[in-house]
Amino acid sequence: MKLFSALYERALRWSRHPHADYYLGALAVAESSFFPIPPDVMLAPMTLARPTHWWRLAALTTAASVIGGALGYLIGYFALDSVMPWVERAGYLAAYERASAVFLEWGFWAVLIAGFSPIPYKVFTISAGALSMAFPGFILASAIGRGGRFFLVAGLIRLGGERMEGRIRRHVDTLGWLTVLIIVALVVWQRWA
Repeated sequence: MKLFSALYERALRWSRHPHADYYLGALAVAESSFFPIPPDVMLAPMTLARPTHWWRLAALTTAASVIGGALGYLIGYFALDSVMPWVERAGYLAAYERASAVFLEWGFWAVLIAGFSPIPYKVFTISAGALSMAFPGFILASAIGRGGRFFLVAGLIRLGGERMEGRIRRHVDTLGWLTVLIIVALVVWQRWA
């Protein structure tokens, strides 16, 4: 089933839209505080479409993601009780509890690693606020972690260029279904662990 090929082609078209930078920024803000889709899905094709702008696109994604992280922090700090029913319904309660435990032990490093990794960053932003992590340290860890991730993605796409684009286009459906399978496996494991 060629579902991801069509989505990839659509993302490439969107990446060439005159307002694509705004969409990328909005996606990065939303993903860091409440939305499940990572901004990498727009950053990569936008870098392919405008390879000489890779640094600016990575910086935009980083800045917007840190702003979204600050929003998540504020949600955790001021409105945790209000959002906990949503956290439970969205299936993030166990992840939130684990993030809180990790957070109490590791703090700054937990945010930095979560910002760089595919771990749901929003869980850590809300946990940071709920546990009253020092805000300057939170922002610094977020900037380093998110910046490292987005500059790596954009840089690799920039270096890979047309060859990378060809490989992505050839294998996008396999990669997409593999990602879905991994997410389903993690959700099942999380529910029964």
